[in-house]
Amino acid sequence: MLDELFSNFPLWASITAIVSAQLLKVPWNYFISQKWDLGWLFHSGGMPSSHTSAVISLATAIGLTEGWHSNSFAIAVIFAIIVMYDATGVRRHAGIQAQVINQLVEDFSTLLHEIRQLNEKPLRKSGIKLKEILGHKPIEVFVGFWFGIMIALVMYWLWF
Repeated sequence: MLDELFSNFPLWASITAIVSAQLLKVPWNYFISQKWDLGWLFHSGGMPSSHTSAVISLATAIGLTEGWHSNSFAIAVIFAIIVMYDATGVRRHAGIQAQVINQLVEDFSTLLHEIRQLNEKPLRKSGIKLKEILGHKPIEVFVGFWFGIMIALVMYWLWF
């Protein structure tokens, strides 16, 4: 059983792609912000899309091993399309909504603080800031797409 698990090329290509993409987010965000943030190892969103890399690597690995005509390849491609659509659509817009809600909460808190200062009462902090980086910009998904293909091809070359 373990032998079969460890010899499952599509599985390991996909896992390698998602881990590698997550690892790349740390230096990429250092390049952008000039600050090291290891939190990017666990963040969703950002460059490159690790979800896209994983599903595209999976589809490519299945295509390489089972054939481009196989039912498994068709399922993996449809799955990848849904993941990429979700990353650039639903999840990205949820992140934009989180930014707007966080700004509204901040503005409302500032207003309450100013009103309380009129009565000289202490400000009580409350509330949870929503996570704003949920989805991906199209370029992040595009890079994740090509990164996933590259990982699968390199691993195929090394594996077989």
